[in-house]
Amino acid sequence: MSTKDVLTKADLAELRRSALGTANPLGVAADIAEAVQQGRLEDPDDAGDALTLAAEIAEIRARPDAALRYADSALSAYPSGDDPRAGFARALRARALLQAGGRDDEAMAELAALRPLLLVQPDAPAYVSAALDAAGRSAIAERWLSEAVDTLLGERATAAGASAQAITAVEPAVEVGPPESPGVLFFLLQQRHRVRRNLNLPHDRHDDLADRVEAQLVRRAGERGGGEPDLIFWPRAEFDRLLAAHAELTEVYGPDWDAHRARLEKELVRLADAGQVGLAVLRATVDGLDGFAGRKDGDPSDREVRAGYARELAARPAARIGWPPERNDACWCGSGLKYKKDCLPRSRG
Repeated sequence: MSTKDVLTKADLAELRRSALGTANPLGVAADIAEAVQQGRLEDPDDAGDALTLAAEIAEIRARPDAALRYADSALSAYPSGDDPRAGFARALRARALLQAGGRDDEAMAELAALRPLLLVQPDAPAYVSAALDAAGRSAIAERWLSEAVDTLLGERATAAGASAQAITAVEPAVEVGPPESPGVLFFLLQQRHRVRRNLNLPHDRHDDLADRVEAQLVRRAGERGGGEPDLIFWPRAEFDRLLAAHAELTEVYGPDWDAHRARLEKELVRLADAGQVGLAVLRATVDGLDGFAGRKDGDPSDREVRAGYARELAARPAARIGWPPERNDACWCGSGLKYKKDCLPRSRG
């Protein structure tokens, strides 16, 4: 990577997927930071995101000093601390402070400053609750997420002319947006549901609402009919495992990996032609699907179970593989070939 003269968005996306699997992840992080410092980004506006990636690698590898240095540089690279992209860098900074030891108060102040984002940014429930989980403060995460859910539901009740007390008595029908881009309430409910499950808390009315909202999105996804459910992508090794374990899913995902990728590429092109932006596939694993099916007392062959698993993946930024890459950049499928030589032509077949 250090031999590349210029880093593109596609390069950064590939590094996000592959850096931790390299022989020297911390070296990759240092190379990314050096590329930013030397002005070797194709788009200078990517500086904050690139440095955030470096901070994430360092934090995962338990190098809090490096993570703090990269996170501080990332925050300086964004136009302002209020930039929507800066929230994840601030959460990483808090995690690094907690790792460093003796700076818990500073870390919690950083996370407390991010609480308002829970109401407006779909990614915020995931990265704020993950930071609190890592700090052993899942109970605080549950409280913050619960209060954010109550606030949003209360605002909707008020806008609909209902009394403030009505929201506590009967859960209303909730609109969370289309399957491709559900709103922040969906992600709040899902993260709250996850945290409460990990805390072994009893199922409550908001957990019921989370299940209903997920079912609502699954039904809408099903109404699109045909094709890949919610753009689930199985990397090659996982695809082979999937069909070995669940041969009945051949009709859903294709008889082989080439057919699987072709179906996804064609669907992505169709969605792009329809005007959708910010498209991505969701990287799945057989263990993840089976685990989700087990938690729902369902079967992986059931369409609603698979679509529900896709909703869970959508709440994890690391599972998203952005599309499309540049023609001459590495293909999104991870084959190692250029996009123009691999999946791009599949949409024309």
